[in-house]
Amino acid sequence: MSSQPETVNCVTLRHVVATVAYRAAKVLRGAPAAFATLRLTEGSRTPAAILVHTGDLLEWALRLARGEREWRPAEPLPWPAECDRFFAALAALDAFLASEPALGLPADRLFQGPLSDALTHVGQLAMLRRLAGSPVRGEVMIRADVVAGRVGPDQSPPFREFD
Repeated sequence: MSSQPETVNCVTLRHVVATVAYRAAKVLRGAPAAFATLRLTEGSRTPAAILVHTGDLLEWALRLARGEREWRPAEPLPWPAECDRFFAALAALDAFLASEPALGLPADRLFQGPLSDALTHVGQLAMLRRLAGSPVRGEVMIRADVVAGRVGPDQSPPFREFD
């Protein structure tokens, strides 16, 4: 258990979860149909495989927050269903954090583990979009309308984008 008050930790974690949602929604929105199966080199992960793994990370983060430790990789779903699963995992984690629970793992460990990994993988998806010829425009992220609790694919429009 963390020595810091859980309510403060959960507020910060909820903002991180909302940030993952905002960034992922931007990357996934308007992706070309062939994007899910893009493979840069033999043995590299496709965007679909990255999204499956990221959904696994988010589901694991919820289990860790509840005090469980088991890693359970999911069977891959078709791309649209995998996108839904990803946002559902964010919503379930956010709902748990909103209930002001006693965390089963310190907040800093949840951040440095599965949540940081999720941010990294969303960045990989953004890079792959560019390599697929469908780049996601950059944005002044410090001004983005990221709101704790808004963890679905529907997000505010970008504040200021650039190429």
